[in-house]
Amino acid sequence: MLSMQNISMVYRADLVETHALREFSLEVKEGEFVSVTGPSGSGKTTFLNIAGLLEQFTDGRYELDGRDVSALTDSECSAVRNEKIGFVFQSFNLIPDLNLFDNVDVPLRYRGFNSAERKRRIEKVLETVGLASRMKHLPSQLSGGQQQRVAIARALAGEPRFLLADEPTGNLDSQMALSVMELISEINRSGTTIIMVTHDPVLAEMASRNVHILDGRVSNGDQETTAEPLLSQVATA
Repeated sequence: MLSMQNISMVYRADLVETHALREFSLEVKEGEFVSVTGPSGSGKTTFLNIAGLLEQFTDGRYELDGRDVSALTDSECSAVRNEKIGFVFQSFNLIPDLNLFDNVDVPLRYRGFNSAERKRRIEKVLETVGLASRMKHLPSQLSGGQQQRVAIARALAGEPRFLLADEPTGNLDSQMALSVMELISEINRSGTTIIMVTHDPVLAEMASRNVHILDGRVSNGDQETTAEPLLSQVATA
């Protein structure tokens, strides 16, 4: 599904070079749920931006869903993002003046779907995240956890092949974070490949595999984890 081989990313400013990634290699199979951890400045965000085709890398090879994306133009990268990738960020990024239905509708309009298809997709994903009965509510009428569920619904409406989540529970309390993590795990069980960046080691272990990044490299290989017992531990904590 995702294959990075010896990816390097160097930021240059005047005479200063900053190496964000150094010969970074990672394989993610279809249907996996991978958490990515590491200290601030380790390269997690750079990795996620490259994975989501938001940044070009300096050297190496990156294949997404069997396609070498190394030489894609900006417009081609945009097309791949729209068709294959969903994004969930720490900030919900909802439009305050639009209700839930219209917030989820915004990216679908850019995809050019007709109104009937957009309605079908919106109702389906709002049902998936448990907010179908509130589709006419404004974001301000929801809790933080519910707003993050709307953000997830918006990402899922495009029916992406895989989901990139950057600290999706960072603005939530522990109970809301658990609710969102349960939803993300359920989405993964339905077949969506998920890569999640998090600082929280407990949440990281809810994924099926954890990758730790240090100084721009994968530092410890892949670690298998068991999500269900950990979900139970957090729920009863």
